[in-house]
Amino acid sequence: MTTDLHDPSGLTALDGPISHTTVQGVPTLYTAGAGNEVSAGLFFRVGRADETLATAGITHLVEHLALHRLGLSDLHHNGTTANTYTLFHVTGSEAEVVAHLNSVCAGLRDLPMDRLETEKEILRTEAASRGGGPHSPLALWRYGAQGHGLSSYDELGTWGLTADQVRNWAETRFTRDNAVLWITGDHVPEGLDLGLPAGTRSPVPAATSALPVTPAYIHGDDGHVVLTSVLPRSAAAAVFAEVLGRALFHDLRQEGGYSYAAEADYSPRDAASATLTAHADALPHKQDAVVGGFVDTLARLRAGRIEQSELDSARGRLLKVYDTPDLGAAVLPSYALNLLLGHPLLSPEQHRAELDAVTVADLHEVARRTWDSALLQVPGRGVDWAGFTLAPQFSPAAVTGTRHPSLEDDRVALVIGAEGVTLETPKGPVTVRYDACAAMTVRPDGARALTGLDGFAVTVEPTLFAGVTAERVAALDAAVPAACVVPMPARAPEEIPRPRERTPEPAAGRSRAGGGTGGRGRTGGWGWAALVVLLAVLAVAWAALGVYLIVDRIDEGRVPPIGGTLGIIALELALLRWTGTANTRRKQARG
Repeated sequence: MTTDLHDPSGLTALDGPISHTTVQGVPTLYTAGAGNEVSAGLFFRVGRADETLATAGITHLVEHLALHRLGLSDLHHNGTTANTYTLFHVTGSEAEVVAHLNSVCAGLRDLPMDRLETEKEILRTEAASRGGGPHSPLALWRYGAQGHGLSSYDELGTWGLTADQVRNWAETRFTRDNAVLWITGDHVPEGLDLGLPAGTRSPVPAATSALPVTPAYIHGDDGHVVLTSVLPRSAAAAVFAEVLGRALFHDLRQEGGYSYAAEADYSPRDAASATLTAHADALPHKQDAVVGGFVDTLARLRAGRIEQSELDSARGRLLKVYDTPDLGAAVLPSYALNLLLGHPLLSPEQHRAELDAVTVADLHEVARRTWDSALLQVPGRGVDWAGFTLAPQFSPAAVTGTRHPSLEDDRVALVIGAEGVTLETPKGPVTVRYDACAAMTVRPDGARALTGLDGFAVTVEPTLFAGVTAERVAALDAAVPAACVVPMPARAPEEIPRPRERTPEPAAGRSRAGGGTGGRGRTGGWGWAALVVLLAVLAVAWAALGVYLIVDRIDEGRVPPIGGTLGIIALELALLRWTGTANTRRKQARG
């Protein structure tokens, strides 16, 4: 069951702590707050998940443009563009809040398009300084380059969006039928002039999947272990996230001493589903221990080894929110968001009853679901031993077409066909089909970077592949849907890649979702092979010499010196260790 934005019968749970009305067609929730200041938030049901990769950033652009005319102000206000919503928030006197909301809505009705290119530049600067964080790759691996997966990508639309596209997005998504307003006050202030256009309510985009099987894992950066799972929204899931966070903190920090930060979080994704995220950090030399401890903790909970005391402690922390003074004002934003997303609204008493009803058996079921839908990001070696499957690193099939050998690596080739493009590598193909293309960036020098809806990417660099002529690039351009094309600025001559000198046995880099041309930046395997042979010969020779010297001493009736014997053994062990390390590097270099 979902809650209708304009159906009063669905708002009966709010009667008492929170009042509701409609202001110029916008559903409005309000309740008295503490102090003399008023806070307000205007939600719109549009966010990054509603965009495409080619238009990514369009919602963020509208948010920036709508706020531009406010200029510098001592008033506390901001705008937020999330996956499924956009929020304009303000705190101040009643008059200041009214003026701010009126200005935002006026800005949405008449965006200052003369600021478009400047705001695009600001968004690119913001993205460059923001950084992705350890969680950022997980969305694209789970969802692909669409919907909820777009939060892992740059805002490509900041390069090619037109004024008409941005204006149309504001007119169709930032409407009174797609909005909810909340205000901390015992009444709706006089003078509000929202005046938003009529429209339709936008449902949250259906979740996609780029994972053929779960639980799955991917390799990530050193220092972080991260897990995400998708669960049905429930009180039991919220309690379990608290239990998991406490268990990880106890096992990895307090008992093991492996991590400083170990935590878990529960966040609604849409009306019916939520995302559970767990994270633990690690020093490089303790990463394996953290991964093992992390998996062991989750496995314990999955097996049902959850104490009643763990449940009671986690539940008690969540119930504390209901002891907050001015509870209505504290929970007002979450009620407004649930109304916007269509999640059933429960009174505070109903929320408490749901938390009180959670049992250890309920947590066991949530733990099992968490494991079953898990995507785990680990540093270093994989976790196949724990029953996780490596997420697909290559496409299931290649296309046929003209084959263009790499000018750097004889084992790598680019195929440009009528249905798509494929990068052939020694380990497998990476394919982007034109009918499943999320975006293609276009450079004046002929470079093209295609990303598929499944997250796999192929970069076409004419300077790195034989026979990629202007005619072949033109055929590629003609095959890709125009809505997917993102024009990019010209590169400086030194930024255009050039083939590096061939080696007798060049090695290809690992192709992956989001990867590039492949085959660049690795040492050839022949050098490591020669080093392995040399070290092996030295190890054998030193072992033979050591045995000879010791036996010779014994034959002469003398006791071999302990120091000399230990020195021989130590050097022999070092030679064997160096030989093993060189052999491992040789295998890596061969791909």
